[in-house]
Amino acid sequence: MRPSLVALILCVIPAALAGQVPADTVALKPVVVTATRLPTPASELPAAVTVLDGAALRAAGIHTVYEALREVPAAAIVQQGSFGGVASLFLRGGQSNYVKVLLDGVPLNDPGGSFDFSSLSTEGVERIEVLRGPASVLYGSDAVTGVVQIFTTRGSAKTRGEATFDGGAYGTLAWSARLSGTARAVSYSVGASRATSDGMYSVNNNYDNTVVTGHVRFAPDDRTDAALTVRYGDDTYHFPTNGAGDTLADRNQFTHGSGPTVGLDAGHRFSQRVEGRVLIAASGSDGGYDNAPDSAGDPNLFRSQDKLRRASADARANITLGPGTVLTTGGVLEREGANSTNECESAFGSCSSPPIDTTRWNRALYAQLVSDPRRRVSLVAGGRLESNERFGTYATYRGGVAWRLARGTRARATVGSAFREPTFFENFSTGFTTGNPDLEPEHSHCWEVGLEQSLGGAPATFSTTVFGQRFANMIDYDPNAAPGAPNYRNVAEASADGVELGVQVSPEGGLSLGASYTYLATNVITSGFDSSQGAALAAGQPLLRRPKHSGRFDAAYRVRGRGSASLSVTYVGERADQDFSTFPAPRVMLPSYARVDLGGEAVLVRPHAGTPGVTARLRVENLFNASYEEVKNYPARPRVLFLGAQVRFGD
Repeated sequence: MRPSLVALILCVIPAALAGQVPADTVALKPVVVTATRLPTPASELPAAVTVLDGAALRAAGIHTVYEALREVPAAAIVQQGSFGGVASLFLRGGQSNYVKVLLDGVPLNDPGGSFDFSSLSTEGVERIEVLRGPASVLYGSDAVTGVVQIFTTRGSAKTRGEATFDGGAYGTLAWSARLSGTARAVSYSVGASRATSDGMYSVNNNYDNTVVTGHVRFAPDDRTDAALTVRYGDDTYHFPTNGAGDTLADRNQFTHGSGPTVGLDAGHRFSQRVEGRVLIAASGSDGGYDNAPDSAGDPNLFRSQDKLRRASADARANITLGPGTVLTTGGVLEREGANSTNECESAFGSCSSPPIDTTRWNRALYAQLVSDPRRRVSLVAGGRLESNERFGTYATYRGGVAWRLARGTRARATVGSAFREPTFFENFSTGFTTGNPDLEPEHSHCWEVGLEQSLGGAPATFSTTVFGQRFANMIDYDPNAAPGAPNYRNVAEASADGVELGVQVSPEGGLSLGASYTYLATNVITSGFDSSQGAALAAGQPLLRRPKHSGRFDAAYRVRGRGSASLSVTYVGERADQDFSTFPAPRVMLPSYARVDLGGEAVLVRPHAGTPGVTARLRVENLFNASYEEVKNYPARPRVLFLGAQVRFGD
């Protein structure tokens, strides 16, 4: 499909169907928790938030969170080709480690912000909230350009169960099962899923991912509640390619990862004005890379193992100062740990590095004031003081204001700062690479202004957001450092400015529709150590893998009790990347592309009087078989068809 045709669709169809509805995955007035940690209608916040509904995502056949995030404005999703390849999120032009990822409040990022979305399933997901903009005041490190928070499925009023099975191209199979219900003061939801694929390449491209999740909530009275969230994932990805994307037919190479996520969120309302809450969180990952010799005569061996741990306690008080005005004060204590080893052999002998085995503590105090969002003018203001065992103290702030200018017209503005702590490798690596324990955090200063217009006659919302960001103290690798001297230093600076346009409409009926367009301009202001035009951080050049133009169109039609159908068109414009198949990895421009996806389900048997219901499912990704790359030399998947069925009881 030509980019010009896609642009025409994005511009004309919303106007032509202005009397219709937006996609089910985006609600006009959802209640959002992530922006302020207080339940607030999204339409009354000074920040930009997108809410994706888990049930609607699964009805469209979307099995992974990274595919769901393609719907979010200013979110660039990049995956290295086949099923299970590393999937990264660049939000509003920031680095891929500038987004905090939470599961019911529990951080999933590795210390320092890295997160691979490839194995994060939509099974058991109730909704996904995506906050765009700095959020370190509430969430600390890594929340530089936004937060992705996944809320797991809660227990239902009566016992319900479902089981799904899907299969498709490349030997791809997926199944899931879930049971939920309520027993007196306790509600529960437990489930499991598994996905496997033979992959796009003819050899060594298997992928498997197993996930077990659970959520239990206890509410003995209307003033006390406690919720326990548990998740365990285990995934393995085999790939025959080298770092440049060349197919080497390597039959032994794979990555693996596993680990638990546990969160206990408890609260008690002591009076009409004072509520106390505490979140105890723990997460860990045991992952690594394994490339054994391909034959008896192959001298090359490399194995790495990384054990990362995070444990924290976040206690806060919500104090109601007046109608709708809440002061939140809290403190955080967090311990991070890393144990990393590698085994390396080559024709020249051992190339192993000494292990990393260390910990660090983070402590923080924060406060936030939220004024009544129902007033004509409402405010959000907050600050945080972070004390990191390695880099000392760092302060962040965020303030926002929203004005109701007229009926259906709202303006908003936000300013703030955020930071990212260094990774353990950047701080403490030894051997071929030397870490720098004296690194300062990367940080940002950001602003945004927005205008929203609702049309009551044909319930529709048009939105415009303009934002600007400056990233400073960016950490870069110095390959020419003297032996024993640190290879990592805070040297670079960059900017990312843009415009987000959106339209959503929601009249009565089953048709839903939404569209968005993002213009993004990124620029490296101060170079890293490599100042050549081909470098990742070269002054005057855009940041890699961020498209200047991108757009999305979604349409869905739902007939209650019968099924649904969905259509999405994703357009990604030209963006710069590096070609690692050629030394010294020169810059190249990846061509623009448009991808069309279809999905739907049809109810064959409705659940009734103890009889389970049966639903058929269909999804087609890349309908017109567009040829494109999200990462240079890693072809994206061609057209893929998935068929499946779901069995439900208790509806």
